[in-house]
Amino acid sequence: MEQKRLSDIGWGEFQKMGLTGKGEYLNHRQRPVHTLLAQQFDRPMLERLCDLATKIRTIARTRGGMQFLQTLLSEKRAMLYFAQPSTRTFLSFYTACQTLGVKPAEVRDTTTSSEVKGESPEDTVRTFSSFVDMIIMRHPVGGFAERIAWLLSHTDREVPVLNAGSGKDQHPTQALLDIYTLQQGFDGRGGIDGKTVLFVGDLARGRTVRSLAWLLTCYEGVRALFVAPEPLQIREDVLRQLDRAGMPYEIGTDFERFIPEADAIYMTRIQDEWDVSDESKTLNVEKYFFTRDHLPMLKRDAILMHPLPRRREIDAEVDADPRAYYWRQVRNGMWIRTALILLTFQREAEVDRYYEDLTRE
Repeated sequence: MEQKRLSDIGWGEFQKMGLTGKGEYLNHRQRPVHTLLAQQFDRPMLERLCDLATKIRTIARTRGGMQFLQTLLSEKRAMLYFAQPSTRTFLSFYTACQTLGVKPAEVRDTTTSSEVKGESPEDTVRTFSSFVDMIIMRHPVGGFAERIAWLLSHTDREVPVLNAGSGKDQHPTQALLDIYTLQQGFDGRGGIDGKTVLFVGDLARGRTVRSLAWLLTCYEGVRALFVAPEPLQIREDVLRQLDRAGMPYEIGTDFERFIPEADAIYMTRIQDEWDVSDESKTLNVEKYFFTRDHLPMLKRDAILMHPLPRRREIDAEVDADPRAYYWRQVRNGMWIRTALILLTFQREAEVDRYYEDLTRE
C-alpha cells in the first residue's frame, strides 16, 4: 500500500477526516513523521517505544552510557513552543532533548514573540522551523498542532511537530507515558491485555483521558469504566470510537462501587480553566476523590495513576502506598519522550546495538 503523506492532501480535506484517517498520514514504515494524535499509534509501535524507553533508561544508568546517548542527536536543535502553562510535559521534553544531545530553545510566553506585533501564530511557528530540526508545541487551540504539521509539510523544510497538548482534544505523548506506566505496573501479569481501567474526574475536558482511552483499544480484552459527575462525563465522540473498536465500557457516577473492579484507576482533576462561567464550582466533586479509606477497596496488585497536577483528587497520605504509581508516571514521561524523539529521527538502531553489547557483558 502506498504511504500517505500530509504533502499529498489539502488542509480542508485533512481537517474533515476522522481521527483514524488522519493517523494514516502521520507515520511512515512504523516511524512517526509527526506525533499529533493517539490514533496514529498501533500496538507494534507502542511496544517498540516502550522497549526503546527501557533500553535508554538502562543505558543512562552509567556515565559512559549517558555520554553515548548525548552523542546520538548532538547535531539537532529543537524548539519548545509552549503557549500554555506546563511543568511536567515541558521539563520532560527539555530533559529528553538534553539526554540525546539535542540543543533546546524555548518560547513559553507568546508576549515575548512577534505575535504581540500582530504576527499570526502560523507565521511564528514557521519562523521557528527555519532555525530548528523539531518543534515541540503545546497550544490552547485544539487542532493547532495538526495545522502546523500540515503547513510545514507543504514547505521546503518539513520539520517534525510533536504535539505536547492541544486544546481539550489531544495529548498523545501523555497517553504514551501512561501506556508505558501501565505496562510496567502489569509486568508479569499478562501486560495490559484483559485489564479493567477506571477513569475518574473531569472526563469531558481531560485530553489525557481522550488519548489514553483510544490507545487502550490497541490491546485485547481491555474494559473501560468512566465515573464522573454527569456534566463532566466522557463525551459521545470518544464512546463512538470505542464502539467502533469493540472495547466494552461502563458509565456511572458511583465511584466506590467501581473501585474493587479496577486493575488501574486513572484519577484526573477538574479542568476549570475551561469554565465559561465558573460552572465547575457548582458541582459536588469530593465524592470522586481517592482517600486512604479507599485503599482497602483497591485490589492488592492494582495501580493508581494521575497525570498531575493534582489538587485533592488523591490524598497525599496515599503516596506511600506501593500501588501509587503517579510519581513513576512523571519519570516515565521523560523516558518515553526520549524514545519518541529518537524514533522520529530514525536513530534507534544505535541504541539497540549499544544495549545488546551492554547486556552481553
